[in-house]
Amino acid sequence: ALISLLIFISTNTFAEDDVSHIYCGQMLDVESEEIIDGVMISVDPKTEKVIEINSNIRLADANNPLDLSNYFCLPGLIDMHTHISEKTSSDLSEFLTRSQEEQLAEARENAQTTLEVGFTSIRDVGVYIAWTDKRLRDEINQGLTPGPRMQISGYYLTIPGGGGDIDIPDYKGEVPEHIRQGVTRGKDQFRQRAEKAVNGGADLLKMIASGAVLAYGSTPGSPEMNPDEIEAVVNVGQEAGIRVTAHAHGAESIKQAILAGVNSIEHASLIDDEGIRLAKEKGVALSMDIYNGDYINTVGVIEEWPEEFLRKNRETTQIQRENFTKAHQAGVIIVYGTDAGVYPHGDNAKQFAYMVNHGMTSLEAIQSATIVAAKVMNWEDRVGQIKPGYFADIIAVRDNPLLNIRLLEDINVVIKGGVVYKAN
Repeated sequence: ALISLLIFISTNTFAEDDVSHIYCGQMLDVESEEIIDGVMISVDPKTEKVIEINSNIRLADANNPLDLSNYFCLPGLIDMHTHISEKTSSDLSEFLTRSQEEQLAEARENAQTTLEVGFTSIRDVGVYIAWTDKRLRDEINQGLTPGPRMQISGYYLTIPGGGGDIDIPDYKGEVPEHIRQGVTRGKDQFRQRAEKAVNGGADLLKMIASGAVLAYGSTPGSPEMNPDEIEAVVNVGQEAGIRVTAHAHGAESIKQAILAGVNSIEHASLIDDEGIRLAKEKGVALSMDIYNGDYINTVGVIEEWPEEFLRKNRETTQIQRENFTKAHQAGVIIVYGTDAGVYPHGDNAKQFAYMVNHGMTSLEAIQSATIVAAKVMNWEDRVGQIKPGYFADIIAVRDNPLLNIRLLEDINVVIKGGVVYKAN
């Protein structure tokens, strides 16, 4: 049969098959910004890519397609800032006693959940237990584990006690070596750690340029890496031909990272007018997790997260949203990045409504998670659009999300590479 569904029977048991024709009642072309009626998408199951797209086709004239005639189809979504190997926890000591196998088991669940809610590609921008993300990526690529296409960073590049290190006050236990693969100081040492990440299989480099919210003794607005260290990491990425991103809440660190040549900035909470101007001028993308603060402020209070974490979250949430609006109005590239892992995987789409509420149109928000994200991650030739030559990564909802962006919080159909992973 040309059509069958991948049905998840339980968390770890699934059956899969592929489709060669998909019929969409309506389809959004994120590049042309057109809504097209009666679209037949032909897929090559061997390459997992779209062969041909024909519009204004009647379902009655189609040859046994997957019938989505009552659905609105879009490209699979992209989340540019996840921690897919980890789950929400304010107790960082858990990572000091957990094995990589235990972490990987958790990662597999997160990957399946993320795929089922329509995110068919992600960047994983940090994992405490080094290279867990690589093992997950490779399992997905080999067809052993259901999950999104992944770009991984392997480990954080950070200073001792910085936002990517686990430095818990009064902790007396041993800190495993795999926690501190990227912890160092000095430009030469950062270069060496970055080269080790590249040689180990990282798809991108992630550095912690300024302080973090969910780290003890780390101040979001304060620089942690100096300009020479930042530049050393950027140079390694450029030499290897891979993207480099910087975690930077603080205005000074944001500007240092942009001037050093990073491709994107994570969080950008305290960016100032000069930083916005530089980001626009240099074509540097911002990934601003403007939903995340509400989750921390609600669940973190209920679960009694450390007051230091809650205070820093309060200090950055509202100003980050204001700066999101300013950056968008200035024409800065903004990609869809959520920090999933700080909040539960599966809630990735909740940020769409926040982006619209803070100045984007629904179309712009969708583009930030498709065509714009694909370009920033250097995958613009394979994902982010429904187009011949691109992977057949397609999602479908019951109505037009341009009229109600929150429809994306409940995706009905998820197809990755021509395989149906979810069909409600």
